[in-house]
Amino acid sequence: MRLFDGLLGGRAAEFDSGSAATSAIELTKRHHQVSLTKQGAATGHLRINLTWRMRTSDIGGAARQSLLRHPLKALRPPEVIGHSQSMVNVDLDLGCMYELTDGTKGVVQPLGNFLGDVNAPPYVKLSGDDRFGSGSGETIYVNLDHRDAIKRLLVFVYIYDQTPAFDRTHAIVTMYPSNGPRIEIGLDERHPQARSCAVVLIENVKGELVVRREVKFVYGFQSELDRLYGWGLQWGRGYKSKADR
Repeated sequence: MRLFDGLLGGRAAEFDSGSAATSAIELTKRHHQVSLTKQGAATGHLRINLTWRMRTSDIGGAARQSLLRHPLKALRPPEVIGHSQSMVNVDLDLGCMYELTDGTKGVVQPLGNFLGDVNAPPYVKLSGDDRFGSGSGETIYVNLDHRDAIKRLLVFVYIYDQTPAFDRTHAIVTMYPSNGPRIEIGLDERHPQARSCAVVLIENVKGELVVRREVKFVYGFQSELDRLYGWGLQWGRGYKSKADR
């Protein structure tokens, strides 16, 4: 099977417990791992969502306000939701490489229309391609009722076209298990030339589903992530039609 590449080119179970206010676990460099099995969340549908926002200072700025009336705003540029084509041309794509226990490997991603299937192998499905951004972003569903068929999943994000660097998009990948708090991974590290990022690895370790933060930025696209994690797929260049951009 030939797949499409992008345009241009310690297992300690440590995690933040979250708080009652946010009901979220934030995976960080220090607390980088959580067990869905130990949370009782290794069944049902796991929802993985990508959203982003932009600072107005990055896209031309907002109207100036009086610093006498709002002195603190000089130190904190206002933020707006980066989900408008007229505002900025943002196209971040969410994808997932999968490896099943029977040896089957592949990818679910918007490019090439590899949308997957949630009720049949690979038990991973992309809701669709969010070309210009929306309130809901892009979402992948994983059917964990078939967890025994899943060996590992690599969730990744790549910049398709004419998008600012990751540290300017303020992208966040949020995982919503069937039970327990949501899991958040921020992609705001400074890697100005990076075009892709391996976000999180979900592995079946002796029957236990473990989620591990990766957040590894690369300067290429899916083929470079493939080499980094040893997936062994064949990649070709792919483009979205102008009518759909």
